[in-house]
Amino acid sequence: MSNPTATDLPPDEVGDVFIFPSGTVVAWSLPEGFTSFLATRTLLPAAEGEHVEDLETEDLEYVEDSSRENSSIRGDTIILGTKPGGTESGSQLPPGRQSIDTVLTKVAFSSGLARSTKLAVLEALLANYFESTRTIPTLLSRGARLPYTRDFILRKTGQLLSVRAQLNLYSELTDSLPDIFWDSRHELGLEGYYEQVGRALDVGIRIKLLNEKMDYAQEIASVLRERLSETHGLRLEWIIILLIAVEIGFEILRLWKERLHETEDRH
Repeated sequence: MSNPTATDLPPDEVGDVFIFPSGTVVAWSLPEGFTSFLATRTLLPAAEGEHVEDLETEDLEYVEDSSRENSSIRGDTIILGTKPGGTESGSQLPPGRQSIDTVLTKVAFSSGLARSTKLAVLEALLANYFESTRTIPTLLSRGARLPYTRDFILRKTGQLLSVRAQLNLYSELTDSLPDIFWDSRHELGLEGYYEQVGRALDVGIRIKLLNEKMDYAQEIASVLRERLSETHGLRLEWIIILLIAVEIGFEILRLWKERLHETEDRH
């Protein structure tokens, strides 16, 4: 590529872009600058939430092999088989055109890569969470008072719940296979390509580790909520004590006035 940071493509530049509901953009044979511009500028108005500051990128190299129909991953390199197969074996494609099978193969690999990139975003969010709460275990071990407000505790609890929901409820991270592949021909092997990317990028291990870290973070959040509850309960106790003291004070004042009136009546 003559200018890998360019945002404008020359007329003869050919590539593929796949955009996923998670907000991930996967590009094949396109300059990094163009892909970044597409993700942070062109597509931004369509995003439900603008999280440009949380961008994560991952790169895999790929080479095309026109002598094989199947594809695979070797290390960090995708070997993309572009030999027409099945119903396309006897067809001739125009220059620059890809077979449907090749496009679906790219979609499968892209889905796996998008899954890993989304996971990287959640890993970064959880790392930021731990950074903002890293002093809590030390303070607890010293028996010191936690200098955190109610808003801080509620905000941290909400952040943790959001990360856990994105991992386990609202994304395809934990799905064995995206819905798009259920209707594809089995001989294409799309499920295998998707799983190959997951193994190459340790997606399964990272999901398990992320859940374990969130369990620990949940313990921290539970301690914060308990302290918040204790502080709230202690405050209520002092309010009740103060109200009782005020009531006793008024009663003493009433008795003192009655005694004073009785003394004046005697004289």
